[in-house]
Amino acid sequence: MTNTLTHCDFHFPGQLSHYNGKVREVYELENDLLVMVASDRLSAFDVVMPRGIPYKGQILNQIATQMMAATEDIVPNWLTATPDPNVAIGQRCEPFKVEMVIRGYLSGHAAREYKAGKRSLCGVNMPEGMIENDAFFKPIITPATKAEAGHDEDISSEAIIEQGIVSEADYRQLEVYTQALFQRGSEIAQSRGLILVDTKYEFGKTIKGEIVLIDEIHTPDSSRYFYAEGYAERQAQGAAQKQLSKEFVRQWLISEGFQGLEGQKPPLMSDSYITSVSERYIELYENITGESFVKADTTRIAQRIEENVLGYLSGL
Repeated sequence: MTNTLTHCDFHFPGQLSHYNGKVREVYELENDLLVMVASDRLSAFDVVMPRGIPYKGQILNQIATQMMAATEDIVPNWLTATPDPNVAIGQRCEPFKVEMVIRGYLSGHAAREYKAGKRSLCGVNMPEGMIENDAFFKPIITPATKAEAGHDEDISSEAIIEQGIVSEADYRQLEVYTQALFQRGSEIAQSRGLILVDTKYEFGKTIKGEIVLIDEIHTPDSSRYFYAEGYAERQAQGAAQKQLSKEFVRQWLISEGFQGLEGQKPPLMSDSYITSVSERYIELYENITGESFVKADTTRIAQRIEENVLGYLSGL
């Protein structure tokens, strides 16, 4: 098996803190600088799986940075440099404690809630008579609280404002950005023969008070894609859609009796299954970017990252 990056503990010059996320590790440096390392960890149902996925961190980082560049005319973002395939460096922001989830189709979590009989998600009504993977009349925003640990939770826009999680003025701006980003992401996906089904965006504020896009964007960890070709036919037949997203991992886990519930342990992933997951991530990369994926050297991945980051920092 290819080496994977499942943990790192770097000590960069001027380092103030080190935060371990589910997938990314964030290093705060002096001068409001952040170094974000995309690991090969795989998270599903808000639980980190025991084994890493080869090249996953590189794929997430490179898709996210390309999509940041493709949307910076819509909303400014935190990113300033990518000195390593697994690393993004940018300005420190104060994150909003909500994830802006937007859905163009009744899929994933929304479909599971719908099947359970619910017709409202995060205060947004879902019409009767839909079947899984049908398109909504227009995309709906279904926010989630940003949990420090454990599961993120659905929340309505009214509750976000009433509880003071985000001010009304800022939240309305986040909605505008979210709709515009989803429109751009959908256009990019369509040009590559894909459908952007749903995704999430995270935002923060700079020390100057500017709202910026942070974290990842339009990656297989934050988004769901269908192949456009054959979508209508499969939907008419009630067949499963051909998709490129992390949903195939969730479905496999469900089939193995795991949904991240208390007392459940993730099932063992075999070498062959891990290889298949890696191949699916590479497939999505090549489809969404329109470029061939070039595998980085992983023989000494942590040392490579450290050398590249130190080289960048020394030039500042």
